[in-house]
Amino acid sequence: MAGFTFPSIIRGPGAAAIAVALTAGLCAPAGAAELSLSYFMGPKHPMNRAVFTPFARKLAEVSGGKLTVKQYAGGALNSSPPKQYSILLKGVADIAFALPGYTGNLFPATNTVTIPGVCADALDCTEAMWRAMPLIEKEFKAKLLAVWANDLPVLLTRKKAVRTVADLKGMKVRVTSKQDVPFMEALGASAVSQPVTVINRNLANGTIDGIAIDPSAVRSFKLWEPAKYMTIGLPGSGSAFVLMMNRGVYGKMSAQEKAWVDEASGKWLSLSGGGAYKKAARAGIAFAKQKGVEIITLSDAERARANAAIAEAMAAFRARKMRGGKTGGEVYDTMTGK
Repeated sequence: MAGFTFPSIIRGPGAAAIAVALTAGLCAPAGAAELSLSYFMGPKHPMNRAVFTPFARKLAEVSGGKLTVKQYAGGALNSSPPKQYSILLKGVADIAFALPGYTGNLFPATNTVTIPGVCADALDCTEAMWRAMPLIEKEFKAKLLAVWANDLPVLLTRKKAVRTVADLKGMKVRVTSKQDVPFMEALGASAVSQPVTVINRNLANGTIDGIAIDPSAVRSFKLWEPAKYMTIGLPGSGSAFVLMMNRGVYGKMSAQEKAWVDEASGKWLSLSGGGAYKKAARAGIAFAKQKGVEIITLSDAERARANAAIAEAMAAFRARKMRGGKTGGEVYDTMTGK
């Protein structure tokens, strides 16, 4: 395409078989540019239907086929979920899906969405993030195409049912973001961070005792296989997700090309992701129950004990200074609309 050149795409072994071309049924005209999109899940993951494919189709539509997207699913360009941001910055992919929770030190404002009490479900969490977009955008060296969240976490365990806060004492629990650690530890557990791609195996072999995660993951990562119990009601909020474009690629586009990208992305695309996760969370709980996982809902009294237990950790978070001079409390209040 006249005006700019996309970074060369690195294709790993078998990538051609995994790549999914998406042009919304349009034949690309002469001079069209193809953008590579990297994600580590399979092409049947709900986020493909809710975010990646809608973006690709809209981009092809508004550009008349002059800008198209080719997916590289299942880790074809990168098999390590925590490295999605770095491979985007290096130009391995033009567009990448990432979980900021894996590199929490880089994105403290973004990951504030995971703090207990920020939001009530995936859509509410997505709206909360958009209220804080001016703060979130400053943390990324990339063009953000969509920012959304999943639903509130449940606790999946294998050997021990968690029916009270006291049951958590001494357990090793996987959490999504660094921000989750002090809250889980305030409840008596030992918190560890692990990529979602290894947690099924680690719960099965006893490396961890529990997984705190959005219930949609029950189906996406087959967590009903190692888990015997699901506890609902522990403190927590959604986890952040982003779809982003290499800033150099975007910067070399013409004004018209940038306008096409902007029209194909943004809040509407983010809400599509949040809405899909809200629906998938409810389906995940129902599916777990169908597969024989015991569903435990904490009583109001136990929820009150949990909230009392994390009060000190909440105060510490609110007082903590973030990059840019904002405190955790200021970002939290921005997300909650205070």
